[in-house]
Amino acid sequence: MTILSPEPFSHPPQIAFHRTELGVILGLYGRMVAAGEWRDYGISCLREVAVFSIFRRAAEHPIYRIEKRPKLRLKQGQYAVIGMDGRVLKRGNDLKQVLRVLERKLIRSVE
Repeated sequence: MTILSPEPFSHPPQIAFHRTELGVILGLYGRMVAAGEWRDYGISCLREVAVFSIFRRAAEHPIYRIEKRPKLRLKQGQYAVIGMDGRVLKRGNDLKQVLRVLERKLIRSVE
């Protein structure tokens, strides 16, 4: 008779943002909060995607989502900025380049 020892409980692997990625995202977030554009954010780490959601107010749907999907790294790019209506605004492998689509909102004409 063979006695099997129970296997340790293992969590399914999750996709998450790295510290350097979060530094870039939170830098942009801080500038937009200072400009009065954004108010709140949320982070979700799932099996296939990590999502940084940006809110204008805490009680509404996100106005932008920054997604990281490593499976698309060799195809369309692992980072994407998605608008409130679900349209992909920018996609690529360079996070700073992808986030430039959101930085344009900081540029305003001064009279």
